[in-house]
Amino acid sequence: MANEIPPQIQHQLAQLQQVQQQAQALATQKSQITSALNEMEMALGELEKLDNDAVIYRNVGQLLIKGERESVAEELNEKKETMELRARTLERQEERIHKRFQQLQDQLQSALGGAGAGGEMV
Repeated sequence: MANEIPPQIQHQLAQLQQVQQQAQALATQKSQITSALNEMEMALGELEKLDNDAVIYRNVGQLLIKGERESVAEELNEKKETMELRARTLERQEERIHKRFQQLQDQLQSALGGAGAGGEMV
């Protein structure tokens, strides 16, 4: 009986694992968005270096379409703003997930401390 894990602790462990998986998924999304933002900033920097009459192509699926410098820059800036908003949202979600993880971890440690008073659980 000492080796059995009470249902409440099993449930808390499952919740802790679920929150950890959510945190990992958010970190992956944030990394992807950060990478996309870096690429957009680099592209915008290169656009600024070009003359107004420079020939510019942009990706549209598998095609390269000729575009004007100003319209391409405007489109990139709009996408950048959207990505920045998404990055801020992910940061807030990460904070909430981190707090929830800490809360669950504390609850689990309290439960294990109370359950383990007669001996250590492995």
